[in-house]
Amino acid sequence: SVLGGWAALGSPLAAEMLARSGFDYVCVDNQHGINDYLGTVGLLQAIDCGDTTPLVRVPWNKPGIIGKMLDAGADGVIIPMVNSVAEAEAAVAACRYAPAGARSYGPARAGLRDPDYFATADDRVACIPMIETVAAVAAVDDIVAVAGVDAVYVGPADLSVSLGLPPGNNDDAPVFVEALEAIVAACARHGVAAGIHATTALTERRLEMGFRMVTVTSDSVAMRDGLRAAMTVGRSGRGGTDHPD
Repeated sequence: SVLGGWAALGSPLAAEMLARSGFDYVCVDNQHGINDYLGTVGLLQAIDCGDTTPLVRVPWNKPGIIGKMLDAGADGVIIPMVNSVAEAEAAVAACRYAPAGARSYGPARAGLRDPDYFATADDRVACIPMIETVAAVAAVDDIVAVAGVDAVYVGPADLSVSLGLPPGNNDDAPVFVEALEAIVAACARHGVAAGIHATTALTERRLEMGFRMVTVTSDSVAMRDGLRAAMTVGRSGRGGTDHPD
């Protein structure tokens, strides 16, 4: 199993902190994070300061976007809203050079990281579609059977919304848990890694469920929670007053 961190803030320093913290992978979020392309290049450079695998979540399943992030030096892409075999096949094609796919050649930064990049890229780049809708869960066996799909990644918030639940982790709702179990089972049948966006508190449970790729926290969540915890301790030590001495 691998544990990961999530770079959402657009800060190279925060990304470097994640990369040096022992995570197996660090993912730069270009879907919901505060990141653009040029900033992502800087974050990927910062992530290379640590011993970890750099990933990027792209904003959508588009070959130009996927190729550009791989050219920037990502060793894998997490691709949102993949709901069918055709969409999974398109994601794989965007990640692989011909004849296995249709990726355009031009590894602007990836080639600096590996002078033999063309020969190694198809093996080193991970194609990771997201399973986050009712339609995707229904088709998950066929999606994970697509050649070139290395892992899938569950987005709990969108999956919950698709199931008619509030966004988030709804482990008290049987329909949510059953969907996660169906995804893990399909991945096990086809030898594909099941991944999921989690929290520190949920990591152990997700591993016990059979997920092999678990995002533990993000720079934004860790910063928010750390600041709140520090402030709580600080106020409790001063009797809870809001007034300076």
